[in-house]
Amino acid sequence: MSFKRDYFEIRLESIGGLGANLAGKILGEYGALYLGLNASSFSSYGSEKRGSPVKAYIRYAKENTPIRVNSPVQIPNILGLFHIALANKENVMAGVSENTSVVVNTDKEPEEVRNILKMYGGKLYCIDALKIALETKSRVNMVMIGAIAKTNDFMCIEKLQQCIKDTIGKKYPKALESNLNAIKRGYEEVKYKEISPDDKYDYIVAKDLEREWGYKNAPIGGVNTCFGSSISNDLSASREGYIPIFIKEKCINCGLCDSTCPDMTFQFVKGQYKGKECMVNLGIDYHHCKGCLRCVEICPTKALQVSLERDFDISKYHIRNKDLIVGKLNFEEVGASSFVTSESYTEDTNI
Repeated sequence: MSFKRDYFEIRLESIGGLGANLAGKILGEYGALYLGLNASSFSSYGSEKRGSPVKAYIRYAKENTPIRVNSPVQIPNILGLFHIALANKENVMAGVSENTSVVVNTDKEPEEVRNILKMYGGKLYCIDALKIALETKSRVNMVMIGAIAKTNDFMCIEKLQQCIKDTIGKKYPKALESNLNAIKRGYEEVKYKEISPDDKYDYIVAKDLEREWGYKNAPIGGVNTCFGSSISNDLSASREGYIPIFIKEKCINCGLCDSTCPDMTFQFVKGQYKGKECMVNLGIDYHHCKGCLRCVEICPTKALQVSLERDFDISKYHIRNKDLIVGKLNFEEVGASSFVTSESYTEDTNI
């Protein structure tokens, strides 16, 4: 095994709910216990809600080289992007050079992904982790770990699978086989493309993110000028592949979907239903919908049903406040997801 620098560094960019935090812990343990390296790993996240931004950092060093750095990884040897919707948000591509391997969860081809990411150069690996996770009844993070192992010559897939057996297998024995299948498919099915640096896209320098408002110039008294929290946020990155589809013909305008929606995405106007004046449901504002699918669970007439997001062109649907700018704040472009578990909607919808 050869390091061009003192450390071999990995950065995982994700949203809460896709398992990047656990993936970082597994990769750290894998390096220390199964590859004989010095290793460290830690994560950076906020309120631990599904859908909120999550970053995980892993460092490897040779056995005789101590790790004396505990800062976030800025120039990664491997970048794992757990959701394509995170592209160009919060500088996820910062520090990616011709020496970086970028692993992306996407169903798109590498050439198209390169343009979406505005990738300067390096090695691009694309894997449809969501599809494989659904088929193997596993998780996106297991597929991504397998794909990450494919990017180099020292992450032995056999030792990685043994690591999963000794960790995940002991805690969740019933899920072991599906997790091992997900890792194997991630390793075998990832698509690869070498990207030579050119004039098409510039290298993005890694630096700390700065906001226009800080403790010196923010409004006095802790005033929240965006009291709706998600008034200008694009929550598409938190949908994890699923969206609710509104079937107007089945809707009885009961309002249960609106009462259960944590982001008030349903649009109601005055109108008539069965000859009586009432508030009529126009449908969903997908700009703010985080895909929690609570509305699907509560709808008494099945006017809301689960579908894969990739099967619909969301841009054709109504989007409220899309161009609204409030104050001078740079808002996060991914937001908090729901409190429901990932399994809750699959039990009733046979997905």
